[in-house]
Amino acid sequence: MKMKFSTVALAALLFAGLSLTSSFAQIGISVGIAPPAIPIYEQPYPPAEGYIWTPGYWAYDSDYYWVPGVWVAPPRVGFLWTPGYWGYNGSNYFFNDGYWGPTVGFYGGINYGYGYGGQGYYGGEWAGNTFRYNTAVTRVNTSVIHNTYVNKQVVNNNRSRASFNGPGGTTAKPTAQEQAAAKAEHIPATSAQQSRVEAAKKDPALHAANNHGKPKADAIKALDRNNEAQAGAGKAKGKAGQEAANGNSAFGHKQGDATTRTKGSQNNAFGKAQSAEAHASHTARTHRTNTAATAHATQRPQIVSHRPQGVPTRQAGPAASTHAKGQAAQPNKKKKPANEEPGGGH
Repeated sequence: MKMKFSTVALAALLFAGLSLTSSFAQIGISVGIAPPAIPIYEQPYPPAEGYIWTPGYWAYDSDYYWVPGVWVAPPRVGFLWTPGYWGYNGSNYFFNDGYWGPTVGFYGGINYGYGYGGQGYYGGEWAGNTFRYNTAVTRVNTSVIHNTYVNKQVVNNNRSRASFNGPGGTTAKPTAQEQAAAKAEHIPATSAQQSRVEAAKKDPALHAANNHGKPKADAIKALDRNNEAQAGAGKAKGKAGQEAANGNSAFGHKQGDATTRTKGSQNNAFGKAQSAEAHASHTARTHRTNTAATAHATQRPQIVSHRPQGVPTRQAGPAASTHAKGQAAQPNKKKKPANEEPGGGH
């Protein structure tokens, strides 16, 4: 049976450091007013193959704010997203966090659209290590993504825009299979999903107090553009750092610039000269020692070392050059990037 808490009880448990994990999902927050209806919006195309749609929902801080749906790279092959949902316990509305798992669990019977009609997910499916998209309920640019199929039998004609489970909303109950999905191994929202929640919270245009429960498409597009710009900046910074690391690790090799390669060659030549000088010095000293040993062999037995004491051992060249010569260059790796109804198509 699902755990239900008022705001006071929730705060008390958080203070005590107790787990809020129920048999279904983790309860994130509890408030006294119902969330607005699911707005009508258009699903964007997936950025690349393998991304899975996570629908938009109303989150709560000082008031409700809309977290637009987004395509997300799943944390593990074969995992699907179970959306979070609002439930009612007779006095407060409480939010159950979504999670990733091998099967889709209970999400309150909420019709989020685009494959999330209230139970399960029919916007796509895994076929081995490949995710295929059902274009009957999912918007896909088929000129870019070719792993698609059509299954119109899963189209849901339910036009409800209720955003919570309880009186005045949906009345669905979890099935035994959905209960089992919640108890099975699952993973919480990814860092990309969490970052999107924080970005939406900071955007006044997405708060219900300002948009009256109807966030504008322009506000959602602006959030997407900002997220894309931040992601692009992060990739550029990571690429620059990787290039710098490659230049350092490939000292004296072709991966460095002209100056680095020149210095590397000079250091290598200097090392070879030192090595030749050390070898000649060692050979001469060894010859003199062996000659002296032969002349006095009849007087006193003597053990002659091929490296007399007092003769220092010299390195073949600077440590940086030796290290560079034995270290393989690390290549840069680039990753491939990735209909309109209540909450989307059905």
